[in-house]
Amino acid sequence: MTIPKELLENLEKRREEARFAGGEKKIAARHAKGLMTARERVEALCQENTFQEMGLFAHHQVHDFGMDKKRMPTDGVVTGVGLVEGKPVAVFSQDFMVGGGALGKMHAGKIAGVMEYALKTGMPVVGFNDSGGARIQEGVGALSGYGQVFYRNVLLSGVVPQIAVIAGPCAGGAAYSPALMDILIMTRKNAAMFITGPEVIKAVTGQSCSAEEIGSAAAHATISGNIHFVAEDDAHAVQLVKQVLSYLPANNLLDPPHQPSAAISMDPDPEIDALIPEDSKTPLDVQAVIQRLVDPGSFLEVQRDWARNIVCGWARIEGLVVGIVANQPMVRAGALDIDAADKAARFIRLCNVFNTPLLSLVDVPGFLPGVQQERGGIIRHGSKMLFAWASATSPKITLIMRKAYGGAYLAMCSKDMGADMVFAWPTAEIAVMGAEGAVNILFKDELKSAPDPKARSGELAAEYRDKFAAPWQAAEAGMITDVIEPSRTRSVLAMALRNTITKRSGRPPKKHGNIAL
Repeated sequence: MTIPKELLENLEKRREEARFAGGEKKIAARHAKGLMTARERVEALCQENTFQEMGLFAHHQVHDFGMDKKRMPTDGVVTGVGLVEGKPVAVFSQDFMVGGGALGKMHAGKIAGVMEYALKTGMPVVGFNDSGGARIQEGVGALSGYGQVFYRNVLLSGVVPQIAVIAGPCAGGAAYSPALMDILIMTRKNAAMFITGPEVIKAVTGQSCSAEEIGSAAAHATISGNIHFVAEDDAHAVQLVKQVLSYLPANNLLDPPHQPSAAISMDPDPEIDALIPEDSKTPLDVQAVIQRLVDPGSFLEVQRDWARNIVCGWARIEGLVVGIVANQPMVRAGALDIDAADKAARFIRLCNVFNTPLLSLVDVPGFLPGVQQERGGIIRHGSKMLFAWASATSPKITLIMRKAYGGAYLAMCSKDMGADMVFAWPTAEIAVMGAEGAVNILFKDELKSAPDPKARSGELAAEYRDKFAAPWQAAEAGMITDVIEPSRTRSVLAMALRNTITKRSGRPPKKHGNIAL
């Protein structure tokens, strides 16, 4: 059959309308601001000619407020499936050039549809958020649309990875879909995310603020902790998406994309020894330790600028993907606080749902003391870490480098919290509290009458460490797998990962545990 020329021309005309939605002037204006179009973002993410679009000709007609005279190509959102580094990924990209990317019934249906497709086929979802919010002309239908998207965000949670890119405005209810996803990436410029903007805040509370104070990438990366990565522009955001996907499996039934080396190097690394300060009171930079332990260039830190007293991120050790949770003594002495507990707990659970081995690097003096912390609910927040570690069934390996005091020792995944292997350096101290604090409590009266209280306190503290806090005591009690030389750490951890990668762990039948939110 020969298809009539006019039908082919009509088809191509409709395709062109969808592909160049908004018109050449709007596209040029976006490019002048350093922004990609919705379709360009998809094309940058997916390999060339692999994107199969769903709903190219979708158009919901609204007969109200003049909308019946306005066409909405693709209904303001590009949806479909494409290959990213050879693996299929479901994508939606809101088009701000079409009705401000506002969400209506058809718009939401397209997003929900591609999410359902991802659920059925077991593939990650990447969403580019660039929307003025709900389509006012559709009233409650637009609110219903948000509900459909949120519901599917939750349905997909823990089944397939969900990555949100905030590349433009993301206000009101629109902010909650990204918040329900696993990883949030936000561009430094031209993007904003908030529930109520400066005008509403001023009208309701009388407080004056700027959009940058409450909704910028900088604010979310350093103060609120709502996002995981800041991208310099759209191209950088796409690059970050690809990096994140390189550490995640397509779904929860698969293992991460491990690339095990043919043979594990057992050579010692004496440079690690040089990283450990001679004085136990001098902070250890855990970032430097991580770089010696992981494969070169493989560490991808998550939420780098928020709760910096704890470090979280993915890396590879001899090719195996691992999630790292590490105390950072360079910030607040590495003590755990409200934000650090939230950051660590969320990352632990993300790694666990996608079968990623976890490595805990411990140098923690305890939970941060203070009225603000207590009144802010440090008990509730700290329990999230305990819950996250205890409920995780992925391989769990712990290295105690130096201090591991009190409840924070447990919150960093001790053997009693389910660690499969626990190693310690000879510099490790495991105790209810630091030696100085213990001595001041246990020998208070003796110190009062001592000729030189300071010198006597030092002697007693050294004796306390040797008798009650040294790693040998924990090893003898079966709480530590082995005490190792720091120079052997990388090879020991590499072997431990290789030996626990096949771990399988069951849990009692239940809907889910009740984490203290």
